[in-house]
Amino acid sequence: MFDFSPAELTAIALSLKVATAATLCSLPLGVATGWLLARTRFPGKLLLDALLHLPLVLPPVVTGYVLLILFGAQGPLGRLLADGFGVSFAFRWTGAALASAIMGFPLMVRAIRLSIEAVDRRLEQAAATLGKAPWRVFLGITLPLAWPGVVAGAVLAFAKALGEFGATITFVSNIPGETQTLSSAIYGLLQVPGAESGLWRLTAVAVALSFAAVLASEWLVQRQREGRA
Repeated sequence: MFDFSPAELTAIALSLKVATAATLCSLPLGVATGWLLARTRFPGKLLLDALLHLPLVLPPVVTGYVLLILFGAQGPLGRLLADGFGVSFAFRWTGAALASAIMGFPLMVRAIRLSIEAVDRRLEQAAATLGKAPWRVFLGITLPLAWPGVVAGAVLAFAKALGEFGATITFVSNIPGETQTLSSAIYGLLQVPGAESGLWRLTAVAVALSFAAVLASEWLVQRQREGRA
């Protein structure tokens, strides 16, 4: 049953590659955005918060279509990146990583924001009164205390990226070896008569990876709560 074909192994490896790239590339921005929402007040904060959560409530196909319009070969950002930097997203694995990062970003930011909000501000204020620069306070006080939440947010984003389907297949299609991730491979096998064994194999892998990611996230959150109890 677990005799994976080369195409199935490629899809699994590509999913892990896409999810890892999506998570690592969005993590610095996620930390900055989480801190911004947790520690500052500015006009339009509510609007920014709503925009960040938009991918969670929009149909994923809509998100993928918007990405295709913006980052496609004829899109304004797509032409700019291709001509200026030689970077292309449409119908490439990098596009799958971009779509996955956008879909998982709200989950990441929410976990990071809640973790930073839970940090005792008196500790930050005490460090500031000792002459520490704001960036030193963040790196020396806020980030270490919020670290479990940051990791939990990254794990949640990774799990979301791992299972993303609607936005990626709309933006980058389902090209074997290039953009065919675990989810799109399962979708492709659904169209093939007699492919039940392959479906079971890939479904088992998807469930195992997602369960492990969610379990790790919950463990980190629980550890953070116990540390502050």
